[in-house]
Amino acid sequence: PRRRRLPPSLVMFVSTSALRVASRRAASASVRRVASTTSAKQASSNEQFRARALPVLAAAGLAIGASQLGKEEDKSQCLFGRQSTKVEEAVKSTEDKFANYWPRNIMILFGPPGAGKGTHGPKVEDLLGIPQLSTGDMLRAAVAAQTDVGKKAQAIMKAGGLVSDDIVVGIIRDRIRDPDCRFGFILDGFPRTLVQARALDKMLSEEGAAVTKVVELQVPDGVLEERICGRWIHKKSGRSYHIKFAPPKSMKLGPDGKPIPESMTDNETGEPLMQRPDDTAQALKKRLASYHGETVPILDHYRPHGVVKEVNANQGMDGVWNEVLGSLSR
Repeated sequence: PRRRRLPPSLVMFVSTSALRVASRRAASASVRRVASTTSAKQASSNEQFRARALPVLAAAGLAIGASQLGKEEDKSQCLFGRQSTKVEEAVKSTEDKFANYWPRNIMILFGPPGAGKGTHGPKVEDLLGIPQLSTGDMLRAAVAAQTDVGKKAQAIMKAGGLVSDDIVVGIIRDRIRDPDCRFGFILDGFPRTLVQARALDKMLSEEGAAVTKVVELQVPDGVLEERICGRWIHKKSGRSYHIKFAPPKSMKLGPDGKPIPESMTDNETGEPLMQRPDDTAQALKKRLASYHGETVPILDHYRPHGVVKEVNANQGMDGVWNEVLGSLSR
């Protein structure tokens, strides 16, 4: 007679215990039937017995295994349900210990324009789990939030003046008290002068902290000119192109070997690309002079503390990143 199959909707609701009992009974009855048939027919070979019994035993084994797996899953769920709160408490306790008793990882990323700070800074941020802080972003956020320091900065900017170092340091002080900075942070664009570095050190010491790592990306000036002056950007999206390393698909060269400006369009939108006003050879010379004249002395300021690490950024991306990783280790 044909066997009737249970509808799928009923199979889904069979409990693991019922499955275990049914599978064991089925296995036992089937094996007995096979055994009795085999003893009645002595002419049947042991191979025939194994051929008939093996599928039944395998099916029974799978059913029992599934029921045992269900038991283990139930047990695991119960265990995790009881322990989840304790695990969360243990994680928070560990985080509090690191925040309170270990030194904060306070890092300054240095490098001339085009050295790769914008490329490797976010990667360090993801690796260490600490935020990268830009003075420009912090200034705008403080003004928008109308903090005391933000109001002072806003008044000065409205009057056409330059925000003082004291105000910038005050904005940094407010920002690094946020929860995401409890383990540390990366400073980008500050300090730019030795005076700012000393003001930063004073503020950090009052907070019970100090700069723990200074990483400088080193690239020869001649290489930087090629990197900077070949950059084109799509203003709306911020997508960046380079006439040598990442040219847009539309780029065409003129008789002088330079790209025709009208041919420089965004790959995705077809909209015109532009060059930043300071991405020119003349502007770059001024920026590099400022960097070497004002920023480099900051490295000499921190060097006696043993926290300055130099990275050769005039190589392939992977090579630069490997050196950055090496500079981060203690």
